[in-house]
Amino acid sequence: MSTVNPQPLWQPDPERIARAQVTRFQAWAAEHHGAPSDGAYPALHRWSVDELDTFWKAVTEWFDVRFSTPYARVLGDRSMPGAQWFPGATLNYAEHALRAATTRADEPALLYVDETHEPRPVTWSELRRQVGSLATELRALGVRPGDRVSGYLPNIPQAVVALLATAAVGGVWTSCAPDFGARSVLDRFQQVEPVVLFTVDGYRYGGKEHDRRDTVAELRRELPTLRAVVHIPLLGTEAPEGALDWSALTSADVEPAFEQVPFDHPLWVLYSSGTTGLPKAIVQSQGGILVEHLKQLGLHCDLGPEDRFFWYTSTGWMMWNFLVSGLLTGTTIVLYDGSPGYPDTGAQWRIAERTGATLYGTSAAYVMACRKAGVHPGRDFDLSKVQCVATTGSPLPPDGFRWLHDEVRDDLWIASVSGGTDVCSCFAGAVPTLPVHIGELQAAGLGTDLQSWDPSGKPLVDEVGELVVTNPMPSMPIHFWNDPDGSRYHDSYFDTYPGVWRHGDWITITSRGSVVIHGRSDSTLNRQGVRMGSADIYEAVERLPEIKESLVIGIEQPDGGYWMPLFVHLTPGTTLDEDLLARIKQTIREQLSPRHIPDEIIEVPGIPHTLTGKRIEVPVKRLLQGTPLDKAVNPGSIDNLDLLHFYEDLARKRA
Repeated sequence: MSTVNPQPLWQPDPERIARAQVTRFQAWAAEHHGAPSDGAYPALHRWSVDELDTFWKAVTEWFDVRFSTPYARVLGDRSMPGAQWFPGATLNYAEHALRAATTRADEPALLYVDETHEPRPVTWSELRRQVGSLATELRALGVRPGDRVSGYLPNIPQAVVALLATAAVGGVWTSCAPDFGARSVLDRFQQVEPVVLFTVDGYRYGGKEHDRRDTVAELRRELPTLRAVVHIPLLGTEAPEGALDWSALTSADVEPAFEQVPFDHPLWVLYSSGTTGLPKAIVQSQGGILVEHLKQLGLHCDLGPEDRFFWYTSTGWMMWNFLVSGLLTGTTIVLYDGSPGYPDTGAQWRIAERTGATLYGTSAAYVMACRKAGVHPGRDFDLSKVQCVATTGSPLPPDGFRWLHDEVRDDLWIASVSGGTDVCSCFAGAVPTLPVHIGELQAAGLGTDLQSWDPSGKPLVDEVGELVVTNPMPSMPIHFWNDPDGSRYHDSYFDTYPGVWRHGDWITITSRGSVVIHGRSDSTLNRQGVRMGSADIYEAVERLPEIKESLVIGIEQPDGGYWMPLFVHLTPGTTLDEDLLARIKQTIREQLSPRHIPDEIIEVPGIPHTLTGKRIEVPVKRLLQGTPLDKAVNPGSIDNLDLLHFYEDLARKRA
């Protein structure tokens, strides 16, 4: 990794730096809590990890977190896993999410957009009223603090109301998107045994209606703990027998009553992708998510009451929960329910324009698809309100940075962020006061002691190592569901470096404090002892117009050798001839190194992904090592299971 100081792609101007909330927070924390008043963000970050208790106390004061009973101390026990945050405190997440209703009753809290791309507002007062009505009805149905409430719902206002009403009563929310099949949903919901299920009759995607009533009937049969099912007629059908109607539960004009729960009371259950077994049921707390998201959205994303926050996501991905938390900062959130590329590839840019989004978040894959399709967002849409385009899901390649800069606006804050479902937040990414360098995340997050370690636990700078976090974060899981002795939780993050969170990504922390993500460390390419990230290869190869997508795997051979195939999914009408093979190899050699050139380049009918759109490297590696399909992968976690038969057949032929 180069330690030279290249020219940044973007630099915030002095006015922007002065007005950023993180700048004002630093000045205030210097006055009230001994934070450094100069040295800008790097000094603030150093203080936030060195003085962890003081930093998080300052966050709760700055954002006026309402503790209904005070805490004894900030951090009772700081060991990981098992750190105790704000012991003794009680509060309610939903109460904070609806606070803006008192001052901005008639302004939009939500802007709902479907495939017509016409935004429909839900005001703060209307959102609060519906939450109050539904929370009352949930209590009448016998929902008590700690009970699980589930949603099989698209990204619609009703999903937000159901989450907030669940949190208001102290219930535990969990959701799946309706494009998940019954088996995938049951793999998740059966673990947590919900008492209420919110469902739609179907959804619209890509200009078509998708009826899900048969799937809902199967969920009802297979979830014996359900006491009530609530029907939301998105496609206009009647409620099935025995189901309650959404409108009947949300029509009353009732002030919400917010159950005051302990800081570490469970708020929701998120699920790992579950590619190799049952998805992990990850439990995060009301207080932990509240303070982590206030920090992340308020200080890092610089969101406030004047902003509109749009992230393309579904209810089956942690980014949906993160998006809903935009309400904590008084921000209007944009809910888009539909295909990311309907009726054309530029769809998300049109939604950003029509909703006046100030922060627009999407996947790196969508940015690269727009680049390939010749979309010109800055020319074809009015994106003057967009201050920041953020990306996650996979590392944004350097070409993605350049394309956003050239095609959206040269004065655009580009925030590539990286975190995980495991913490429902970011380890590194957006900082409004720092420059953006091509291919790099701006910095580690406040309060997050992010480091890159070698196998012996020595910190590295300007070298590739394991992503570790050496101090606790409030949003780290309080536990996994059905993991009574905590062994699955411990083995997921703490088995490599005792007491230190190892996330499973390869990263470089540069001497400037920026961060480069190289891909998953458990599927890492390791040739002659040199570790290489798959993301670097994808970025180089997918620049070629003939390559739609690619997948690279490194496999240790029984004879001590190493086989590194590159699988390529070609654009229609293209053939993998000698010319294209030569150009792929030449591209990799010139942009990376001869060591990165694969042993074989193999055309495939498609690249398999998880349901949240991540390429599945580890299960394909297992298939190629001869593991049977049912042991190598959880079928319900894959977007197109048929694609895996290709890799299975290849393994058979090679054997």
